Amino acid sequence: MKTRAGLLAVLALMSAGCAGTLLDSRLEPPETYQLQGTVVPDRGGRLPLALGVGRVRAPSSLETERIAVLQPDSRFDYFADVRWSEPAPQMLQQQLVRALAADGRFEAVVAAPSRVPTDLVIDVELRRFEAVYAAGSAAPEIHVEMQVAVLDARKVERVASFTAAAASAAQADRRVAVIAAFERATADAVGMAVEKLREAVPAGQR
Repeated sequence: MKTRAGLLAVLALMSAGCAGTLLDSRLEPPETYQLQGTVVPDRGGRLPLALGVGRVRAPSSLETERIAVLQPDSRFDYFADVRWSEPAPQMLQQQLVRALAADGRFEAVVAAPSRVPTDLVIDVELRRFEAVYAAGSAAPEIHVEMQVAVLDARKVERVASFTAAAASAAQADRRVAVIAAFERATADAVGMAVEKLREAVPAGQR
């Protein structure tokens, strides 16, 4: 009986030790970053139109919180132990809504789908959102590219389409520098989209 009791005690300690290892992992949680976006001035010329920014579409490789990396040999990868606070397409949609609302061109700007009726909708496809390492480069260059189509929700027809793209070199091969380059490239691409949308929907359009 003593031998059996001792064996059970050893097994209990082993089980407790295994459970403690699983719950007390030494793996650090990934660092999480969120792009803040740029401040866009209100340039006026307001149109009595409501604009909806559709959910941003993206390939499965970018439909993630992971930060994408393109290696010199064309291998697609992700940075380890670092994440966006939300999937890149969702983050971009929010930035577009904020920038277009601040620009002051439209009476209302909402994220679609929405209960608010809209006159125009922009369909956005995120094509690039990655850190690109060139052969021999000490730090990556960030590339952001999106294809935008402006749709008239009333007539169910396309008004215009354009590409908004930007690139920014990281000042160093460090996380903070890479995130800062993502911030600049994204802000430039979003700013270009805002400007081209102003051109696509000229003053006087109803």
